[in-house]
Amino acid sequence: MKCYQCAKMGKDTDAVGICIVCGMGLCKDHLRREEIPVWEGNYPVRLKTDVEHILRIVCEPCHEALLEND
Repeated sequence: MKCYQCAKMGKDTDAVGICIVCGMGLCKDHLRREEIPVWEGNYPVRLKTDVEHILRIVCEPCHEALLEND
């Protein structure tokens, strides 16, 4: 699998992770790995604090969207 963000820029970079929200393949330069709020999976989006403190991989667009809904 290749990094989607790199492919949009014409680069051929292997993905090292997958966004847990949208499934986008990401290289090490385009992923965000940090503790983020947990989405309960329903709409409207309701986030709750991560009590397990697990680092998760997300892409930048999904990271920004999750922080906006926090």
